[in-house]
Amino acid sequence: MRVKRFFEHHLQHRSNQMLAVALLVLAILVSGAIFAYESLKRPGDVHNEQAIEQFKPQKPPPPKEPKTVNWPFYGLNPARTRYLPVKGIKPPFDKLWRFTDRPLLEFPPIYVGGKLYFVNNSGYAHALDADTGKELWKRRIGRLNASSPAYYNHRLYIVNLVPGHIVKLDAKTGRVIWKRNLPGRAESSPVIIDRTIYFGCENGELFAMSTGKGQVRWSTPLGGAIKSAPAYYGGKLFVGDYGGYMNAVDAKSGKLVWQSGSLGPGFGGSGAFYSTPAVAYGRVYAGNNDSRVYSYDTANGELAWSYSTGGYAYSGPTVANTKHSPPTVFIGSFDGNVYALDAKDGSVRWSRSAGGQVVGSLSAVGDIVYVAEFTNKTTSGFMMRSGKRVFRYPKGTYTPVISDGRRIYLTGYSSITALQPHRGVAAVGEARPARKPGKARSGGGRGGRQG
Repeated sequence: MRVKRFFEHHLQHRSNQMLAVALLVLAILVSGAIFAYESLKRPGDVHNEQAIEQFKPQKPPPPKEPKTVNWPFYGLNPARTRYLPVKGIKPPFDKLWRFTDRPLLEFPPIYVGGKLYFVNNSGYAHALDADTGKELWKRRIGRLNASSPAYYNHRLYIVNLVPGHIVKLDAKTGRVIWKRNLPGRAESSPVIIDRTIYFGCENGELFAMSTGKGQVRWSTPLGGAIKSAPAYYGGKLFVGDYGGYMNAVDAKSGKLVWQSGSLGPGFGGSGAFYSTPAVAYGRVYAGNNDSRVYSYDTANGELAWSYSTGGYAYSGPTVANTKHSPPTVFIGSFDGNVYALDAKDGSVRWSRSAGGQVVGSLSAVGDIVYVAEFTNKTTSGFMMRSGKRVFRYPKGTYTPVISDGRRIYLTGYSSITALQPHRGVAAVGEARPARKPGKARSGGGRGGRQG
């Protein structure tokens, strides 16, 4: 009996020891899992007070009277702010004409000297008369394209996905002047400064090429594939890459000035910059595929703030301040919302539903910021000050509108529509009060190609 009790006691003791060891191991595993989760989970947003105080406010530009102005680059200007300060361009609008083309129009046209230039997804470059919508010429430059042309000195410069090359065309005739092969696909809409073309390539290099013969002046490898378009300001190029880095590169030499990372989605993942940045107030602003909007100091790349949306922030931002609204970053998200963020500290001024996923860049004309949404394929306009929606149009997908200072040109899935401020014909784009019986207007758009 004593022997039996001894063995029972011994077995019980061993069992207690094994249980204690198991509990200890479990505790270690749980603690390790918690530590790993805390270490790898999605990082919180950044609010850098020291960097925020370096913000450089600027006086709002005076609105221009309605007259013709050029929109020669994707994003309007080299800094890609996408904001045209102009008076009188507001809804309701009259439809002047609509040009329709079967292939997808993923990127917007540019406007120069009474003509619109654009490239469809199937690689056809077009020129339209901006007053009538009449097609002036059409030229196939490739099989797959997702970029806007850049205009410089009566020439167009266009990068291509398939095949990967850059093409120089005569803007008057569409004649190909030269074509240069690239080491990869390219959808980075060029910007041109002082006879130099700047754009990125999916092989991860940022290129500088001469406008004359297309020679490579320099190429600089960055942190990953470059899909966004570079913004230019103060002698530097700013562009994000698919390695999750925002980069500043000296435009003359190609030297990397600074490179700053993104926070990423957590669990070891890195963010990716598809969003084309906008530069203003001493900051670089861009969305990221980790769902955040970022604000970096242009001088040293220090992260001033980040803001998390509820979905991918593919959209390129519009940055503006007006007489009625402070410096603000307007940007869309896959979560279906448009955000107006304080440009200094990233706080939310207002947010509104766009009606569907926002994939493309925004643009602003006068006091209205425009957005196209992918889900229902519509375009909306919101007052920059209040966020009140004042415009809605049943066309749109990726990018919303550009302007020549007199009218807006709205990009649909496969169409471009010219809309001018209401002048007595049937207005579109805004709900109008019901009219008394017998007072209803008839009619539709005027002139040009319809579709």
